[in-house]
Amino acid sequence: MAIQQSRVEDVELALLEGTVLSEGVVADTRPVAFAVRLLSGIIDALAVLLALWALMTGLAALDRLLPGGLDEDTVAVAQILTFVGAFVALPTIVETFTRGRSLGRLAMGIRIVRDDGGPIRFRHALIRALVAVFEIWMTSGAIAIAVSFFNNKGKRLGDLLAGTYAIRVRGGTIKTSPLVMPADLAPWARHADLRQLDPRRALVARQFLERAHKLAPGPRAALGNQIAGMLEPSVAPGPPPGTHPEAFIAAVLAERRDRDLAAAIRSQNVAAARHAMLTRLPFGVRDSLG
Repeated sequence: MAIQQSRVEDVELALLEGTVLSEGVVADTRPVAFAVRLLSGIIDALAVLLALWALMTGLAALDRLLPGGLDEDTVAVAQILTFVGAFVALPTIVETFTRGRSLGRLAMGIRIVRDDGGPIRFRHALIRALVAVFEIWMTSGAIAIAVSFFNNKGKRLGDLLAGTYAIRVRGGTIKTSPLVMPADLAPWARHADLRQLDPRRALVARQFLERAHKLAPGPRAALGNQIAGMLEPSVAPGPPPGTHPEAFIAAVLAERRDRDLAAAIRSQNVAAARHAMLTRLPFGVRDSLG
């Protein structure tokens, strides 16, 4: 059940952000309405213009501070670099490191993802930023608005070329069903050596169990095997032969919960006993204030 690390990271991010992806199947994702994305784009455009103004102001200040100022060629090159930085580099860096978020998308609760539901990479962000120079800035957004309006997923031209689209990030409190230990795996789990489990991967597994019923059978089985593969190195010995991946995941998480709870209760009892020992008076003298 071994899987590649990059695939594991995609699964982790997708599940933690409320997006379940598996073999091109995306659950719980809704393309963003045209008006919402338009408002998000306006906020991002204002942020880029503000960054451009700050860079140009800094360039002008540098020109005044230097004796004799900057020569014309240097100023021209600096202005070109400033425009490239504001219109291409800045959006690319922000989208790459936030995995599809920006100031406007954060405000509107949306995210850019790949067509298969996974998080975007550098090349997707770069293509979107380069195309945006033409379809947004050079045409005042006319091409982007026209293409998005007639696309059923609200894609602009940059999305079509990069293979991306915008989804709404689910907000609010997510109600989860309780973990139940599979009865046939209880004896095995009770005696298994359960090593330290990465909290992030434990959360990924928990989110999968919560959303597994929303997946088609094929993708559900494939993703279940992937998640079980993430947990298997943390458990020894392995589950009995023929154990269903979802049952294995539930057993590991339920046993981890029970052991963590028992450890917390033991720590609380030890702390209470230590506090009583440190605060009681010696030689059996009664505390009159107690």
